[in-house]
Amino acid sequence: MKANRMEAFSDGVLAIIITIMVLEFKLPEGHDWHALIELGPKILSYIFSFVYIGIYWNNHHHLLHMVRTMNGRLMWLNLLLLFWLSLVPFTTAWMGESHFAATPTALYGIILLLAALSYWLLQRAIVNQHSGDSAFVAAMGKDWKVKISPSLYLTAVLTAYVSPWISGVFFVLVAIIWFLPDKRIEYALRGR
Repeated sequence: MKANRMEAFSDGVLAIIITIMVLEFKLPEGHDWHALIELGPKILSYIFSFVYIGIYWNNHHHLLHMVRTMNGRLMWLNLLLLFWLSLVPFTTAWMGESHFAATPTALYGIILLLAALSYWLLQRAIVNQHSGDSAFVAAMGKDWKVKISPSLYLTAVLTAYVSPWISGVFFVLVAIIWFLPDKRIEYALRGR
């Protein structure tokens, strides 16, 4: 069984997540540029989340190409990842509505942290399918992005109570780290 159905399902869920986020926008009260400026925090939180969902979609797509055989464990781990990502619209809306108050910003970071941990679990399960390919397993074991991201998210959560803008710096930093998909997967796919 290939990962095509799981990938198609995941693509659909991620598209719905983005749709839900954009539907949270209400028309501005006024009819000038100032009315849009008042939506600034909502627009900024939407941009954060849109980029994050796009990054997950892109990296998830690459990761699923490494699936050798589909099984229930992979399906449940994938659902766990999608569960956490499905909460992004809620935290995005709350963070924007509150103008980046500490608790909504911290919760946003917690959701991203749990999504990152779920992605790591899914990646580990897929890497375990390649246990006979020591070069692949060694290359995937050097995944510094997966290892550093939870620490950066945790720092973002804790600094939200000092300054939500400091948390935002950590969110942007993680997004920059993950913006380009994992080249190791592309190299491994070429070697197949």
